Amino acid sequence: MEFSIKSGSPEKQRSACVVVGIFESRKLSGPAEIIDRGARQHLSDLLRRGDMEGKPGTTLLLHNVPGTLADRVLLVGLGKEKEFREKEYRNAIATAVRTLNETGGFDGTLYLTELPVKKRDVTWRIRQAVMVSMETLYRFDQLKSRKDDVRRPLRKLTFCVARRSELAAAEAALGEGQAIAEGQRLMKDLANLPGNHCTPGYLAEQARALAEAHGLGIEVLEKADMEKLGMNTLLAVARGSHEPPKFIVLKHQGGGKDVKPIVLVGKGITFDTGGISLKPAPEMDEMKYDMSGAASVIGTLKAVALMQLPLNVIGVIPTTENMPGGSAIKPGDVVTSLSGQTVEILNTDAEGRLILCDALTYVERFDPECVVDVATLTGACVIALGNVATGLLANNEALARELLDSGQNAYDRAWQLPLWEDYQEQLKSPFADMANIGGRMAGTITAACFLARFTQKYPWAHLDVAGTAYRGGEKKGSTGRPVPLLTHFLLERAADARAQAKKPGRRRKSTA
Repeated sequence: MEFSIKSGSPEKQRSACVVVGIFESRKLSGPAEIIDRGARQHLSDLLRRGDMEGKPGTTLLLHNVPGTLADRVLLVGLGKEKEFREKEYRNAIATAVRTLNETGGFDGTLYLTELPVKKRDVTWRIRQAVMVSMETLYRFDQLKSRKDDVRRPLRKLTFCVARRSELAAAEAALGEGQAIAEGQRLMKDLANLPGNHCTPGYLAEQARALAEAHGLGIEVLEKADMEKLGMNTLLAVARGSHEPPKFIVLKHQGGGKDVKPIVLVGKGITFDTGGISLKPAPEMDEMKYDMSGAASVIGTLKAVALMQLPLNVIGVIPTTENMPGGSAIKPGDVVTSLSGQTVEILNTDAEGRLILCDALTYVERFDPECVVDVATLTGACVIALGNVATGLLANNEALARELLDSGQNAYDRAWQLPLWEDYQEQLKSPFADMANIGGRMAGTITAACFLARFTQKYPWAHLDVAGTAYRGGEKKGSTGRPVPLLTHFLLERAADARAQAKKPGRRRKSTA
């Protein structure tokens, strides 16, 4: 897909299709009014006759509209003008792109990006338009012998801005949106692959390919390396699988040598049977998505590299399968983590925290500015927040607030849960320093409390994406979340770094 930015009057655009919006009830948006005047009220006449009301999700494709140079004009319903906000804007873009892809025209010129969205500027509108467009057109058909081909697929989209003074900001936002969308696409491609294709070894290969293509640093620790280090909780999870575990470290060095890195840690369980604590059979196929945290970190590193952010960002991915077998860990086993703390494993299906805790100890060596881990960690988070909000817990309120704000800006929202010391009581064990589960109550919180015991040396936040990283059922597939949240967080950090770089002798205030 080719994207571009333009400023100009809609009736003068030579395009296969110009897209304008219609509000309820039958109210023309600004660009639609311009076309209507040149067409001698052609659009108004159609609306008066009841051809379109302007309801959300509706479209009306017109050919040979008088006074226009475009082959077609597409009217897109926007709903009520006073209720037109972020969600409605994104839905309108998605509706327009989906329809354009079915019209047989190779290109489209969208004037929906000129529409005012409350508290959102042109940068937000363009960035979101690119992300939504690529998400709408995304297909995962690599494993099909016969693909569903679109007869004449959409090849080019032009987003319009109302004023020439907005062109520079819009062009910058276009590049950012493309980078984020490419990161999301990589995450989706990895997460949608089945477990027999996307193994720990395959993830390591993809990380190497990304590093080579974009000049990233990479290191992959093998099983022997992990044994030497003492990553026993990670290795305990890997014991039941024939696939060797990997520990992947990706590095983007965009800041100075003395600048502390931001570290992203992604859970990489490429298939989760639950181990000896075997999961029920229904929907177990969806456990290929248990490496969504790892996929999101790889996708985010791609976006960071494409945007060449002036930051040091490290992606850390512990990855293995969780399988039953003669060598698999058993409920009641006690293992010693890389930190030296001992863990009684009461449930082998609470494996994500076991591979993450060793990773969270390992990252201490980087002296990080902050650490954010991403994991499809608990079903309890799905019960608490559904498929709308990502669960967020943190040992640092400033970092938590940054991530919450970034989620709002990205329309990839999170909700903070408490990480109070009171919940630590549920992890007590008579045989080890802690148990790996805390019972049914507050499952998302106690899982984070477990991880918090390994993050006391740096500011840390945990994103539980069990409900948001993928969809199940009929529309099964990766959502690409939380790549937008993470990239917007890093974009804000990069903007801060650029601002600080212009002030000699000034350093960014730490979140610690």
